[in-house]
Amino acid sequence: MTTTNSASARYDGFGKDGKGHVSTESGALDNQPYGFNTRFEDAPGTNPEELIGAAHASCFTMALAFQLADKGHLDGTIETTCVVSLDKDGDGFKVSKSALSVTGGGGGLDKATFEECAQTAKENCPLSKLLDTEITLETEFTG
Repeated sequence: MTTTNSASARYDGFGKDGKGHVSTESGALDNQPYGFNTRFEDAPGTNPEELIGAAHASCFTMALAFQLADKGHLDGTIETTCVVSLDKDGDGFKVSKSALSVTGGGGGLDKATFEECAQTAKENCPLSKLLDTEITLETEFTG
């Protein structure tokens, strides 16, 4: 099974003064502003690292939910944050780390199973496989 999804970006002007807009096929993002000021100066809008963080957090969380379901756990809650680090690299920049932090639990689920499934999800979710960077994972089991 293959699925395809698309997004688009437009950038008007160049360098620090340029302004971009990003949209997704689904409409979840519709001309969302981005640029130097949203990436490095905390201006309103988004940036590529935030979008990667959202994608990685959601992909990992879904993978973990399926791992837990495969072990017979069908009720519970998982909350994940993902912090993506962008560091100076020579004359440019590189994404140096994607740090996942997950909290979760549910009826009948034990800490060892939760942590085992979280590790498997981290290693096997499609976005983890895509990212060529350090990926870390912190877990908090809530019972």
